[in-house]
Amino acid sequence: MSKLEMRNLTDAEIIESVKKGNQTDYAILVDRYKNKAFSLLKRMLKNDFDAEEVLQDCFLKAYNGLENFKFESSFSTWFYRIAYNTAVSRLSLKKRKIENDMASIDDQIHLSYSDNSADVEQEELSVVLSRLIEKLPANYAAVINLFYMNQLSCEEISEIMQISVANVKVMLYRSRNSLKEIILKNNLTRELL
Repeated sequence: MSKLEMRNLTDAEIIESVKKGNQTDYAILVDRYKNKAFSLLKRMLKNDFDAEEVLQDCFLKAYNGLENFKFESSFSTWFYRIAYNTAVSRLSLKKRKIENDMASIDDQIHLSYSDNSADVEQEELSVVLSRLIEKLPANYAAVINLFYMNQLSCEEISEIMQISVANVKVMLYRSRNSLKEIILKNNLTRELL
């Protein structure tokens, strides 16, 4: 089967091929999900290096877990759950390290957006929005990213984050309000409209 034909296969067909011993086919799944997963991780972890490292861990965890994957949900939902949980674990580890070093967690996630309208005018709207989303707490950034960037449903996000659909909706509401507060606090209303 050609590479082009392989790329047209469903996730389930690719997983079955990998389970049959065609490990190189897993690269197709990596290509399909690496960008969106990286975006989610970057928003949660707040830096490229950690996001890249965690992404590699996630793909390895997913690969090692393929034998136990039962297709009860889509591969994407299952994989994003792995990514979300791994990021939460990384954040928890980071938080413990910071507490052990007697550093305040507030110092680590301090909102320090500069209100330089000349810079805002030069940047694209998506870049500005991405920077603002990164200022949200990790779980808010994750839910915004999953819902708007990855276009997942509240049900899928519920499965990934292992919270109720009602809680997903509440988080989306609170995330949007927090984002709105950041926009208003930094006088960016005109720039973003």
